[in-house]
Amino acid sequence: MCKVARGWESWLDSATLFLDISLMSVQIHTAKQGNGTVVQFHGRVDATSAPSVEQALVAVIDQGEKRLIIDCSALEFISSAGLRSLLLAVKKMKAAGGTIGLAALQPNVKEVFDISGFSALFTIHSTTAEALA
Repeated sequence: MCKVARGWESWLDSATLFLDISLMSVQIHTAKQGNGTVVQFHGRVDATSAPSVEQALVAVIDQGEKRLIIDCSALEFISSAGLRSLLLAVKKMKAAGGTIGLAALQPNVKEVFDISGFSALFTIHSTTAEALA
């Protein structure tokens, strides 16, 4: 058992809470809607959550979906690891003859897509409804 100097107990509790939260930085919801599948991200797509994002997108593509919309209305942040996951998904979807669109990008997230050049890889829609129309 490790002894902790007096006064550090509350800091360690806070550090543990932070680690627990960071492990769940994104929630992913997938639903068939109209003539496509919508994948919605809630939270942050970073190095920790990017593998889960990639798995979710690839699973939809592997099921034969040809029209995928990524709803970014609740996406707060995306890192380069998250962009990489999207790049792999868009390459796989193009090879399968389908398309991936983005919907409802928050201004800070849209800026990341614009600066990185990723906006050119996707059709960007104002809303999910518009993307499905």
